[in-house]
Amino acid sequence: MMLRDRISVIVAIAIGMLVGSAFAVDVVPPKGAERALTTSDFMPHANTTKEFNETWSYQFVFDNGTRAFINFSTLYIPGSGKKLGCDLGFWNFKGKTHTIGRQYPPERMETDKAKSTIVIKSGEYILGNKPGKGHRVLFSTEKDGKFFLDVTFESAVQGRVPGDGVWTIGKQKFGQYVHIPYGRVSGRIAYNEDTIAVKGYAYMDQTWQTAQATETASRTVNFSTNAREPLYAGRVSLTEDGKPFGYAIYNNAGATKVALPTQVKDGDSGYSGKTFPKGSLSFEFNGGIPALSFAANKPLQKASLLDKVDGWFAKKAMKIAAGGEVLFYRGRSDGNNGKKIDWAITGVKD
Repeated sequence: MMLRDRISVIVAIAIGMLVGSAFAVDVVPPKGAERALTTSDFMPHANTTKEFNETWSYQFVFDNGTRAFINFSTLYIPGSGKKLGCDLGFWNFKGKTHTIGRQYPPERMETDKAKSTIVIKSGEYILGNKPGKGHRVLFSTEKDGKFFLDVTFESAVQGRVPGDGVWTIGKQKFGQYVHIPYGRVSGRIAYNEDTIAVKGYAYMDQTWQTAQATETASRTVNFSTNAREPLYAGRVSLTEDGKPFGYAIYNNAGATKVALPTQVKDGDSGYSGKTFPKGSLSFEFNGGIPALSFAANKPLQKASLLDKVDGWFAKKAMKIAAGGEVLFYRGRSDGNNGKKIDWAITGVKD
């Protein structure tokens, strides 16, 4: 592609973002009753638009204080086309942070619905078995260092979803599935030749959308609790005009329920999601489920989406398509439920 053509693409993307973000949108929730998740929910969904993207996300909080964040994605990178993205971030791996992001052609993903397994790049990355007890996650690659994670869920709280799990946000579709709101894991992690045996807890969900993420949501918050009961775990996003969508899982006294957000506050004010929160976030839910609140203004880590994109032009095009640099704020806070809340907030830099 010639330089003037690339500039034209970038300008067109920028204009589209400005026009698309100027209007409020309606939010239509999923159809159907609350239900347990299935293998069909976990397997890749129909790639229906040019900008369709889908992500399987994991957050591991290990007992030794190390954390690992993994995303396996199908995504559209402006100017580069469809890609598979595989990224891993270690926080506090023996006191240091290490991050790796790799991209591959879409055909490097293989799926086996009968075994509920997704394999990328001939087994270097594996999402093995239906999410739940026995689910295995393997991440193995080498680029500016060797990165390795191989863990298996020894137990897991049953994932649930409202209806078909698909929201309509204006003209776009958004799917969300909280497969493992809480599970105990064990296995090994490594950076270069340094290998550590680990145990801990983990959260796992999956999302897909028919447009770039920032066209659907101005800010996304996902959170999990370090105990099975009382448990809050899920992902809540906000539209450009502050309407919440997505859901969480609430578990208390053995009863697991889907919790749909009705309002999000930053301190005493309604939270629009246009900036990162300045104080404590508070989530109110339907069905008599108690509100959840935790301080979200002191992240332990800040990371950038651009760290996971290869090439100068791809980074520039992705930044324009997203309306700015997309950041991840990650932290841990005391929740009003008496448990530790591990959280991550994603959105364009203020």
